[in-house]
Amino acid sequence: MSLSVSLTSLPPKPPLFLPLLLLLLLLPTTAEAATVTANATLPPSPSPTASPTPPTTKTPSPSIHSTLDPKQLRALQSLDIPTAKDPCSQPSPHNATICDSSSPFRHLVSLHLSNCSSDLSLSYTALKSLSTLQSLSFTNCPVTPIRFPLDLALSLRSFTCIHSLKHLTGVGLAHFVNLTDLTVSNVPVNTSGLYVVLGNMHKLRSVTISNANVTGYIPKHLLFNLTHIDFSGNGLKGRIPSSITLLENLESLNLSSNALTGGIPSNFGDLISLKNVSLGSNSLSGAIPDSISAIPDLAHVDLSSNQLNGTIPKFFAEMKNLRYLNLGNNEFHGVLPFNLTFMKRLAVFKVGGNSNLCYNHTILSSKLKLGIAPCDKHGLPLSPPPAKDDSSGDDSGSDSSDYDDESDDSSSKKEGHHGPNKVVLGVAIALSSIVFLIVFLILLKRCG
Repeated sequence: MSLSVSLTSLPPKPPLFLPLLLLLLLLPTTAEAATVTANATLPPSPSPTASPTPPTTKTPSPSIHSTLDPKQLRALQSLDIPTAKDPCSQPSPHNATICDSSSPFRHLVSLHLSNCSSDLSLSYTALKSLSTLQSLSFTNCPVTPIRFPLDLALSLRSFTCIHSLKHLTGVGLAHFVNLTDLTVSNVPVNTSGLYVVLGNMHKLRSVTISNANVTGYIPKHLLFNLTHIDFSGNGLKGRIPSSITLLENLESLNLSSNALTGGIPSNFGDLISLKNVSLGSNSLSGAIPDSISAIPDLAHVDLSSNQLNGTIPKFFAEMKNLRYLNLGNNEFHGVLPFNLTFMKRLAVFKVGGNSNLCYNHTILSSKLKLGIAPCDKHGLPLSPPPAKDDSSGDDSGSDSSDYDDESDDSSSKKEGHHGPNKVVLGVAIALSSIVFLIVFLILLKRCG
């Protein structure tokens, strides 16, 4: 008996791999759905290539290691002063900063701005935060000036402005009442006179207001403790006040290049501490006061380009510390009372431009280029002075300008060419003698 099973009568079994295949197909869809659901609950992330949005305001970031007050650090940054390095420990060579030793932050006590950009603007807020400064200096900073905060003005002990700030006012400078040192040079100062600036500066020791277009008169009442005065290059007029001789501590006085008139005060020698005096390029008249001989340490005297007259005092030769003496372009007369030893001791000596002044040619050599003529036996100029004026403002010393050995040598050479040359003259005589001898022999032969 044979058994036969019909395969077609049984239901077919699905293959075992089909469920696995369906499971693999469903997994990506489930993962995507989970990702979408997760992303829906999170804020969108920026694209990898998108640049971050810049902050709306830029705040100066103080140096991490700076010991300076953060407000003052930001003030320096606003003045274009580098702050990558600590300004207190490593100051910039062109914008020197000095700090105190306070804590937890140090504060600026000195600031020097130099060679500034013309685009730099001084911020009132920045300057106000620098009210701890005791010294403020501008050099070659042609920036627009600004009203200085009162706190800063009262704090300053030293203020310097050279070729900077375009212009200043006398009233503005007068606020610096605690200054001991004031320097303003080559900056126009709008003021009705020097007293407006200096009247309330009772602590001042050194003052320079030069080439500032200041007019008016020299104040009659100056502080007795002043050691340095420079009012040169302005339009000051009138006489030198005799009260200036009360400044016993004054070491340097420069009133040159103004419009001063009258004579030098007769008691000028009361300035016993004076070392340098420059009164040149004014309209001063009269004689040099003998009292100047009492100033022991006088080293620099410039009285040139005035209308001073009289004879030149001999006492200058007795001043052991004198190194610079310029008396040129005045109206001095008489015989120059100095010898060569005194002149050689000086670095600069000028007397040219005094048409009635002469020198003793038996004492001084004609090789000297003094700009004056030698004297005759009556002590008057023998001839007009040389055309070249040796007192024309250069500061060359006597060694370089008062002697002219080369010109003397050249003149002696020129003297050697006066008349016929000796060699030519000798040849001519010899030829003449030969011709005469030949003629004599011929005549002698004929006669024989």
